[in-house]
Order: sequence, then C-alpha cells, then structure tokens
Amino acid sequence: SAPCKDRRRGMWGGRPTCHDGDLYKERNTVERLINKLKAWRGIATRYDKTPESYLAGLHLRASMIWINDLLKATG
Repeated sequence: SAPCKDRRRGMWGGRPTCHDGDLYKERNTVERLINKLKAWRGIATRYDKTPESYLAGLHLRASMIWINDLLKATG
C-alpha cells in the first residue's frame, strides 16, 4: 500500500492519515458476516434463554451461510 501522509484539515479531522487495504478487506468480510448472522431474527433479538442455545443458533446460522456459499461457488 501507499505510504501514509499526514494531512491535517482543521480540528475536525478530515481523511484518515493512513489506509491499509488488506485490513479493510478483512474488516469488511467480518462486518458482512455479522450482518448475515443478524438477518436471522432469533439471533438479532436474542430470544434464547441460555448462552448455550444462543451459541447453538449462531453455529446453525453460520453453517447455513457456509452451505449456501458453497452451493453458489460450485454451481
């Protein structure tokens, strides 16, 4: 990536002083996965009574997302 340049634009900041493209890609991937998980209503609202059942719901939803992505990639 390009070297960081410090550009001051007043007291309100402006552009970030540095941009790491690889870090942004990883962060974007994680944020998209979290949004896919939260699209499932049971996880978004935490209806589950125990942490174990909440974690089981996360695993179930993550498995469903993974299988859908595999099916899209193969065919």
